[in-house]
Amino acid sequence: MSTHLDQEYLAKRQLKRGTAGWLLLAGLGVSYVISGDFAGWNFGIAEAGWGGFVVAAVLMGLMYFTLVLSLAEMSAAIPAAGGGYSFARQAMGPAGGFLTGLAVLIEYALAPAAIVIFIGAAVEELLGFNGPVVYALFYIVFIGIHLAGVGEALKVMMVISGLAVVAIIGTAVALVGDFDASLLFNIAPTEAAGASEFMPFGWYGIWAALPFAMWLFLAVEGVPLAAEEAKDPAKDVPKGIIAAMIFLLFTAALMVILLAGVAGSETLGASAVPLVDALNAANKPMLATIVNVLALAGLIASFFSIIYGYSRLVFALSRTGYLPQSLSLTNERKVPARALIIPGILGFLASLTGKGDLMLAMAVVGATVSYALMSLSHILLRINHPDMPRPYKTPGGVFTSGLSLVLSLVALTGVYAYDAQAFMYTLVLFAVGAAYFFGYSRNHLVAKTPEEEFGMLAQVEGVQ
Repeated sequence: MSTHLDQEYLAKRQLKRGTAGWLLLAGLGVSYVISGDFAGWNFGIAEAGWGGFVVAAVLMGLMYFTLVLSLAEMSAAIPAAGGGYSFARQAMGPAGGFLTGLAVLIEYALAPAAIVIFIGAAVEELLGFNGPVVYALFYIVFIGIHLAGVGEALKVMMVISGLAVVAIIGTAVALVGDFDASLLFNIAPTEAAGASEFMPFGWYGIWAALPFAMWLFLAVEGVPLAAEEAKDPAKDVPKGIIAAMIFLLFTAALMVILLAGVAGSETLGASAVPLVDALNAANKPMLATIVNVLALAGLIASFFSIIYGYSRLVFALSRTGYLPQSLSLTNERKVPARALIIPGILGFLASLTGKGDLMLAMAVVGATVSYALMSLSHILLRINHPDMPRPYKTPGGVFTSGLSLVLSLVALTGVYAYDAQAFMYTLVLFAVGAAYFFGYSRNHLVAKTPEEEFGMLAQVEGVQ
């Protein structure tokens, strides 16, 4: 491409800059994850007992916190809409960038399909109907809000997330007086290796509980996908993602400790609606009904925000030529319409299977692979590009990202321990994606390096 064509090409593929400050970005991070506080994580107690699950949750909390600190540095140094893919591309070249982007795309494309199935179940409980019409309606409405513009979408997302947070904090306040520590340990120890009253299913239980512990934090790593729309990416993205992670650690601790101490670990481990069951156990039926309605807000918040995340990732992969280039065209509002709509159609088709748990497990496989590759990217960038400008530096440097790398690989084995079928299906998706890259797209890249892409973008912005 000539410079003129490069400028014309990129002029049609720009996001609206200066839309999001750090507070909106922190809200985005919380919004990605908040549905995980309402359901899903508690099944880990059935795998490991309360104490075993706490060990798993601490390990996964540490993995996410060290990953977030690593991402904060890279997002400040490389403020691109591709997030982890952009960091990996800088550190490991086109192939490493594509495989990281593919891993995140598997996570972000399948998670909304899983969540919309859970939304359908919640709608059925509240209104008595469910099915493909409900799934389609939610996809159409929330993709439509995104098409209106990123500023509008992020503000709507903040309101929905706020309702979900109110439900969590309100539940915690209501249950404090009913807490009974003995209920945490009401699962009898088994004969498993390492089993005790604290860890009734032993060491294996902790391993199998890791994917459920991840559900308390899954997708917070998507905040850097908003980097090109931030007001001051070098400051706003690190501050936003770290603030979101600290808040999520707080809400995770509230849920894990309080709910089991009211409903009992045995009951909670089998609960489809843990907050509601804990409130009913404490004889607070009216609040339980309110929280049941607000739980739908939590599911919608994560559904809505992950749609935003996949659209920015698809936009970035397409703009560089990894995916078909037409997907990165932006409309007059500077919204990547095709990157919102086409993956949404594919996600809707996936939701028709009704197998939310399978898609969620496959999304977690994609997530853990991406975490390992992003952590490795941080290490390689520190070693190979020591002079790169870093407005924010990760405390602990490569030790921090090294810890994240090790824990990511441990978490990946935990997914295999829990659901080998999901693991194998996800490998098939990786094989198809890799075949597309090595067979076609690596020979059709628009910019050979991130620096070249950023330089062209800066030129385009300068002439507008």
